[in-house]
Amino acid sequence: MQGAAFQFDPEVFKPLIEQAVEAAMTRLEEARATVADRLCYSEPEAAAMLGLEPHQLRDERLRGRIKASSIVCRRIRYTPADLMEYLMSRRWSKDGSG
Repeated sequence: MQGAAFQFDPEVFKPLIEQAVEAAMTRLEEARATVADRLCYSEPEAAAMLGLEPHQLRDERLRGRIKASSIVCRRIRYTPADLMEYLMSRRWSKDGSG
C-alpha cells in the first residue's frame, strides 16, 4: 500500500505566510507598546509576564536573584529593566554554562 504524495508550489503559500507574519508582528508591537507604557509592575503582574506564579517570583526576589523596588506601604514593584535583567541572567545554553 502506497501513501499519497503531494507537491505544492511554494509561491502559492507566500501571500498566506506573509499575512500570518504581518499579523503576528502587529500583535507583538502592540504588546511591546503596552509594556513600554508602564513604569513598574506588581508582583502578580511581573510573575505572569515571566510565566511564574507570584510566590515563585517572591522567592526569587528573597534569594536575591531579581531586583525589585519597594514603594509606599512596602509594596513590591518590578521595572521592565528588572525583568529583562532577570531574564538575561537566566540564559540557557546547551553546554550548561547558562
